Amino acid sequence: MDHLDFGKYLTQQRELRGMSRADISRSTKIPPSLITALEEGQVERLPARVFVVSYIRAYAQVIGLEPEEAVLRYEEVHKATPAPTPAALERERRRRAWVGLTVMVLVLLLGVCAFLVATGKIPNPFGG
Repeated sequence: MDHLDFGKYLTQQRELRGMSRADISRSTKIPPSLITALEEGQVERLPARVFVVSYIRAYAQVIGLEPEEAVLRYEEVHKATPAPTPAALERERRRRAWVGLTVMVLVLLLGVCAFLVATGKIPNPFGG
């Protein structure tokens, strides 16, 4: 079993009880994005393990599962998952930095263009 399988297990148990992700989020106060990440096995989107374990307990309790059993299942998955290597973490950090830098440059360019159009320095390309 891996994180994706564990997420499918939670999803299946929730759906068997006729509950939505929104129902779980409202009852547990867990943000919907974290419910989604948990159910879809998106480990990279989850916070530290101590928080995830707390979320799993709350989630299990709301849908009627034994909280400690759900946590034990998660612990088995978590222990079986190898930790990312420092090189992989560094690659991910650099990739995110480049994406952030690219977005900032694009926003800056759009701002400069809007300013130049608004001040009449260049004609409006949309004819307005």
